[in-house]
Amino acid sequence: MSKRSASSAPGTPAVASARRTPRKIDFSDIPESSAAQLGAMRRVGRPPLGDVPRQLIAIRLDVEVLTQFRREAQRRRVGYQTLINEVLAQHVRKDVA
Repeated sequence: MSKRSASSAPGTPAVASARRTPRKIDFSDIPESSAAQLGAMRRVGRPPLGDVPRQLIAIRLDVEVLTQFRREAQRRRVGYQTLINEVLAQHVRKDVA
């Protein structure tokens, strides 16, 4: 016999019932952070590579092109976006500049 969750009504997923509940969180008891505390906080996410952080863009690629980049990146044990950046940088240095 499977174990049932007591947090949701029968036949209703817990996520659906959670969406109907309004979220009222009282933040008034949380003290303001000082400049020293804010300065000591660590940034969450990927660190920038190099001196200048990379720019986030959206680009549309053919499915087969992306598949080939992903395969080659996996073979080289690098990220596929890193590989695409390297290929574009080589092309710019060689043919555009």
